[in-house]
Amino acid sequence: MSETTKGFNTNAIHAGAKPDPTTGARATPIYQTASYVFEDTDHAANLFAGKAFGNIYTRIMNPTQAVLEERVAALEGGTAALAVASGHAAQLIALHPLLSAGNEFIASDKLYGGSINQFTHSFKKFDWNVKWASGNNIDSYKSLINEKTRAIFVESIANPGGIITDIEPIARIAEDAGIPLIVDNTMATPYLCKPFDFGANIIVHSLTKFLGGQGNSVGGIIVDGGNFDWSKNDKFPDLSEPNPSYHGYKFHETFGEMGISYAIVCRFLALRDLGPAISPFNAFLILNGIETVALRMKQHSENALKVAEYLQNHEKVDWVSYAGLNDSDYKSLAKKYCPNGTGAVFTFGLKGGYDAGVKLVNGVEMFSHLANIGDAKSLIIHPASTTHSQLTDEQQEASGAGKDVVRLSIGIEDVSDIIGDLKQALDAI
Repeated sequence: MSETTKGFNTNAIHAGAKPDPTTGARATPIYQTASYVFEDTDHAANLFAGKAFGNIYTRIMNPTQAVLEERVAALEGGTAALAVASGHAAQLIALHPLLSAGNEFIASDKLYGGSINQFTHSFKKFDWNVKWASGNNIDSYKSLINEKTRAIFVESIANPGGIITDIEPIARIAEDAGIPLIVDNTMATPYLCKPFDFGANIIVHSLTKFLGGQGNSVGGIIVDGGNFDWSKNDKFPDLSEPNPSYHGYKFHETFGEMGISYAIVCRFLALRDLGPAISPFNAFLILNGIETVALRMKQHSENALKVAEYLQNHEKVDWVSYAGLNDSDYKSLAKKYCPNGTGAVFTFGLKGGYDAGVKLVNGVEMFSHLANIGDAKSLIIHPASTTHSQLTDEQQEASGAGKDVVRLSIGIEDVSDIIGDLKQALDAI
């Protein structure tokens, strides 16, 4: 039985891992090494030429990292994965094989503020140019495609507003244009949403968030869906054409039938040269977190719905944006894409606006005020002054992070205590 046909919880605990053959250790060891001994000169030459699989240098691969990659690939239903140093690094490495100077990609304007900043400013230095589509306005994606377009990028559940993206029709637009759809599945995790089932070709995660789940390590990952023909047009020469840095190697020709050519190119071209490698220790910590991801996501979602319902009925709250609410505009999309729950993160606004939001953030006691989501602990932040502060007012509004917005990442504490903390802080406003 393959790992992808086993149950989700079984894969979350066992995929990619075996007892250490030398010591019998059941937990995956932390292989804290920079490099590896080759069997002989032929073995070394074959590894460097891409003719054999194996460890060369921890910037490119590591045995602890390999278990993490196999596990997340199994959970997502992908063919292969590449773990890197952070979620931002995952986005950089994911796009590097696809874009050359002067190329464009389309992104939803409903994204994490850091991603908007990365796409708008940092990528512009590479002459990678982003075009912004409007959330679930499907026509806006189609209208932006031209001969320079090389990918579409969306979040399955958008940060910070918890908006559910209508993945399937966007995937059809990407397919018709001969380009891949990349889905950031950080907020949902594969427990809540399976983007490959709806036509996505590549998935990225910030492992720092819900997959790790403890707020103790930073990492990112790219998952290859193995479902895109990289040779059907001339848009992706890193995969389809002879590569000069690998003696004319054609990666898709060699690895296409295995469905791992994109993951291989991300590793041996992008990660090799750009270098944002994940540390073995962080890979180990995130592996441990993944073992309980299904239990946590279930509790996150149940708690978040109860907290959202409480806030929706509070006299000082103006609005609540959470897809799990019965009157949410995204309820039907949530049922389709996230049948196991709609996650931990949502936003709301207070009738007192900006000042009331700041007072609430300063008034909570159990909630942690910090720039992260996905911890087992409940977290709170005012995005307009922090995570989305680098955006214009228009970008803040478009991404769901206006001046009055407070973002919650609901933890797995007893929900009565979560609500109690919000109540006392609201009473003090």
